[in-house]
Amino acid sequence: MFGFFSLLRKRKELIPIVGLMAVAASAATATSLYFLTTKSDVIVNRRGNPTPWENIDPKKPQKLMTVTQKWEPVEELQLLKRFTK
Repeated sequence: MFGFFSLLRKRKELIPIVGLMAVAASAATATSLYFLTTKSDVIVNRRGNPTPWENIDPKKPQKLMTVTQKWEPVEELQLLKRFTK
């Protein structure tokens, strides 16, 4: 580790590249953790809930940015859900 810092002291032109790579790595990690904790389409425990797609709220947007989203329930699916419960 000390050799890495001594290399940066010798070659000062590497400092911006190392800084950009550190920012990119931390942004990728933060984005992954954000999607893992807040999005309902990311599944961590497959055994605890075998059908997680049924628990997704259709009125809540699932994309990072949604311009217009209109949702209306499909009658056939609602009838099917009533019969299976």
